Amino acid sequence: MVDTASYHQQQAYLDMSSATANGIHHTQANGHNSQKDQIQFNIEQLTADFDLAGQDECNSSARMFERTRIQVLADERGYVQKKTFTKWVNSHLTRIGYRINDLYTDLADGRMLIRLLEILSGERLPKATRGKMRIHCLENVDKAIMFLQEQHVHLENIGAHDIVDGNSSLILGLIWTIILRFQIQDITIEEYESTETKSAKDALLLWCQMKTADYPNVNVRNFTTSWKDGLAFCALIHKHRPDLIPQFKLLTKDNPNHNLQLAFDICEKRLGISRLLDPEDVNVEYVDEKSVITYIVTLYHYFSKMKNDNVQGRRLAKVIGSALDSEKMANEYERLVNDLLAWIEQTIRVLNDRQFPNSLIRVHEKLVEFNRYRVIDKPARFADKGNLEVLLFTLQSKERANQQIPYQPREGKMISDINRSWENLERAEHERELALREEILRQERLEQLATKFNRKAGLREKWLTDSEKLVAR
Repeated sequence: MVDTASYHQQQAYLDMSSATANGIHHTQANGHNSQKDQIQFNIEQLTADFDLAGQDECNSSARMFERTRIQVLADERGYVQKKTFTKWVNSHLTRIGYRINDLYTDLADGRMLIRLLEILSGERLPKATRGKMRIHCLENVDKAIMFLQEQHVHLENIGAHDIVDGNSSLILGLIWTIILRFQIQDITIEEYESTETKSAKDALLLWCQMKTADYPNVNVRNFTTSWKDGLAFCALIHKHRPDLIPQFKLLTKDNPNHNLQLAFDICEKRLGISRLLDPEDVNVEYVDEKSVITYIVTLYHYFSKMKNDNVQGRRLAKVIGSALDSEKMANEYERLVNDLLAWIEQTIRVLNDRQFPNSLIRVHEKLVEFNRYRVIDKPARFADKGNLEVLLFTLQSKERANQQIPYQPREGKMISDINRSWENLERAEHERELALREEILRQERLEQLATKFNRKAGLREKWLTDSEKLVAR
């Protein structure tokens, strides 16, 4: 179809050309050269005007194409965001048995919006108003908006009527604001080589860079083009769960759809992370940044929770291990106490025995045994007694450090009971020594008396023998 302005311009050019030809024929007698120059000027002017008209037409078409292209990209971005945000909302609502089908219509009554905010914040919002009339919907949405304002969330140009009326761009903006507030805002990471603390989007990007730094084929610079080949997603998974992608080194940039599909499948089927994106949402010329951030922040919270669970698990294992160690130490204490007290009791019984042999040599043997006890047996048991005190002190100190109730030995097994038994042992030992020495003295006196008696008896026997010999003569 010929543009009207273009048609009139061409018609004027033809008319002017005809007039110019007639002028040439008419002026041949009046000065051929001067008229020819004027005609040439007119032709050049018309040509320039025609070229300008054509250029304006081309610029107009280019501007129309650009506007159409921008609108198409905006529609594509809105479609991807709607799909991603709908899945993100459902990933939270399904925890309490709810879900939405259409992001633009299912939030209109405000009830799902209130439930979503309660899940994300952990707080109780005002109860939703019953009824399906517009005024009821406006009231419920207004409750959600007021709660967000109390949380210092800035909602620019978003009112309850926008959500109730299904304003797509403002609904997407509201959900993105909620994601920023409850999923991204609290992310803070301190760089290793700097005391500067990054927050929100920059912190999330830094986290991605830190986790993928060891992967040569991955270079995360943004939340758009850096994720198109799928390797960054796979690297995040492999960093935290290398067992899920054991053949990571075989992945290449040449097969982006395979990489993306692999990452999304693993997250959905093995990690339980909702499939917010599909390969065709990421492997495109213009990647929607907000959709990618929404998915990545979901991965961030999952892996952070996994790390915290691991830390808690290690702490629990440490506590359990400490408890087991404490129990083992307590059992060891009980065993050593029983053994020591049994030895003390048996030794006291032996030391209290006063049935000594009627031989000085045998009594001296008893004294040698007693001295061996004092030099060898008793010091070893005294060391056991000291070790028991150290063991109990260590056990109780460890339990206090772990904020546990300190172990208390049972009655009769306390350190004071051991000390009391040890005092009884030393008393019996002292009395044994005295008894042995008295017995030795007694035996020695008996030996002396026996020797004296035997000497006198010998003299008497000799006298009797000599007397018998004299009588016999």
